[in-house]
Amino acid sequence: MKRKSYSQSLADLKGRGIRLTPQRQIILQYLKETEEHPTAEQVYHKIGEQFPGISLATVYNTLNMLKELGVIRELSYGDVSSRYDGNDSEHAHLVCEHCAQVLDIASPPEEAVLTKNVQQAGFTVSSYRLEYYGTCASCAQSAPYQKDHAS
Repeated sequence: MKRKSYSQSLADLKGRGIRLTPQRQIILQYLKETEEHPTAEQVYHKIGEQFPGISLATVYNTLNMLKELGVIRELSYGDVSSRYDGNDSEHAHLVCEHCAQVLDIASPPEEAVLTKNVQQAGFTVSSYRLEYYGTCASCAQSAPYQKDHAS
């Protein structure tokens, strides 16, 4: 599935009868047009530049609504703040364990993820989330000693 654009997502939500205030639209647009995976607080600060009166509660409520409608994804990482992904296509993530940067990459073929072991367990998969953890290129360059210890 290809990533839906802001205009496609907006049309889809309107077609489903969802009320889209200007604040909801700008939050949706920001998430659909960024490659980043911002926290709610980062969305709040970014949107606050255009909507100075927006509340953090409005941002959280909108993010939750968009997540429940399947337009965005919430990425939870334990005790760290959730991040939000406007890319609604199937894809995997690279997560840097040092700076917490999250990057999108293409997912491997479904057959590589949903192995015979899954089928043999009699488990029906409705969705999956694939993440790789390690060190991003920027962190690896700033701490070259880590390369020596990785070998």
